[in-house]
Amino acid sequence: MNTQFRLILAACLWTGCAAWGQLPPPNTAGVSMGHLHLNVSDLDVSRRFFLTLGAKPVRLATMEVMEFPDVLVFLKVQNPTGGSAGSTVNHVGFRVKNLAESVARWKAAALNIQPGASPTQVFVISPDELRIEMTEDPSMTVLIANHHIHFWDGSVEATKAWYVKMFGAKPGRRGKFEAADLPGVNLSFTLSPSPVVGTRGRALDHIGFEVSNLQAFCKKLEAQGVTFDVPYRRIEALGIAVAFFTDPWGTYVELTEGLNKL
Repeated sequence: MNTQFRLILAACLWTGCAAWGQLPPPNTAGVSMGHLHLNVSDLDVSRRFFLTLGAKPVRLATMEVMEFPDVLVFLKVQNPTGGSAGSTVNHVGFRVKNLAESVARWKAAALNIQPGASPTQVFVISPDELRIEMTEDPSMTVLIANHHIHFWDGSVEATKAWYVKMFGAKPGRRGKFEAADLPGVNLSFTLSPSPVVGTRGRALDHIGFEVSNLQAFCKKLEAQGVTFDVPYRRIEALGIAVAFFTDPWGTYVELTEGLNKL
């Protein structure tokens, strides 16, 4: 058994005691965290990367999906135009139960690890330059789970207010950051010190939210001025419904109904 295979097997065994399940139940607006959709230049390399982090591999038809508690990560083979830094979503965040043990395992697999702002935080950089913040939370009942999406753009208060209004996110703060919470994810907001571009085509192509009664929800968004890039449609072969739009700052967003059954 070669070293690389042993590391992947260890990662799969390591996740075995975690509570894997459906996406979190929605808030009163019908919204919860759904998925992250990544453009990857090499599917095998990205698959190994996420298995090492602690993902469980699943599939939706022909699509490669990495499952974590509270989020699905879709992998699409397409050379990204850039990493997450420099886009309207600078990074995403996960929590881990034991950071030292996790870092030791990730270093053994030669992952790109960079220091964070505190001893209980690091950044792990994906093969296509997606920045993933890893923060220790010893109180967790699972070993790794989704935590936050960190928006960087030119208007913190406006971005926060927009997601509160459109998705029923609960406004608040996360440490020093303006933030808003949805089931399964914290949305954090930072003023970018330099101009940023939209996410479409980048390593993190778009973020996804699972929505109850999606067709009615899309009509509500349209009534509030949202223009859809891809209007509501059902994909009967997959048993899901989808819609896509771009938020006012350039983040590409997919809404789904039915991924919680995956």
